[in-house]
Amino acid sequence: MFDVIKKTRLWLTLSGSLVVLAIAVLLFNFMVHAKPLNFGIDFTGGTMLNLRFAKTVSVGDVRRVLDGYGLGESVIQKAGENDILIRTKPLDNDVRTRLLGDFNSKISQTEILEADVIGPTVGRELGNQAIWALILASIGIIIYVSFRFEFKYAMAALIALYHDAIITTGIIALFWRQVDVTFVAAILTIMGYSINDTIVIFDRIRENLKKPSLAKKKFNEVVNISIWETMARSINTVLTVLFMVSCLLIFGGEPLREFSLTLLVGFAIGAYSSIFVAPPLLALWHQNESRK
Repeated sequence: MFDVIKKTRLWLTLSGSLVVLAIAVLLFNFMVHAKPLNFGIDFTGGTMLNLRFAKTVSVGDVRRVLDGYGLGESVIQKAGENDILIRTKPLDNDVRTRLLGDFNSKISQTEILEADVIGPTVGRELGNQAIWALILASIGIIIYVSFRFEFKYAMAALIALYHDAIITTGIIALFWRQVDVTFVAAILTIMGYSINDTIVIFDRIRENLKKPSLAKKKFNEVVNISIWETMARSINTVLTVLFMVSCLLIFGGEPLREFSLTLLVGFAIGAYSSIFVAPPLLALWHQNESRK
């Protein structure tokens, strides 16, 4: 049986390197684009248009028209057979009128069902709410895991969760994918998945520490045994989840693409951290306590 805990330095070095690279990507983007992430209009403000065409229209047709205005990266979603929802940067009335004229001439007769402007103030409020959501989730995790286990278990789990969030964010930033409120929802979902997987292993560690047959084993050995006893469950769970999210990414369409891509990356990293980050950190913490 491969000793996972014996290679703690390797796992933590690998994870630390990925975290540093993720932060470096965010800093590089900030230097090049003046912002670390490709924030959507949910955070930056912009225009939302709900359009109804006289015939069935594809997202590609709409995007080709928008390309002529430098709006090719706008979020375009089908809201019905003939309805299209566009979220893009702020448009004044003149540009909106010319854009509608191009839709009429190049695609079909077009009607504006709804036109909303999201101001930057709303975007800042959403950003603040996203930060508070992460803070409150972290506090809740610390309280719950500390109450169920011990404080050191909670800190090991929390570090693993932030490891997942930072690396996932770095990968999304690397490919300059658009970030909106669904990204925050995806990060919180990833944290929920990862903490659940980690607690399964922590539960097994606690159970094994009480077994008379393992009473003479060192803490590191018990942790390693617990990891392998839950390994099949962890692998089966993550493969099932990744398969379902991959299907969502492929067949879910444009509206769910960014959300499902973030989940796909985050679930894979979360599965890794629940085995190779949280338990080794717990073992390392216990080892340092024993030396005091």
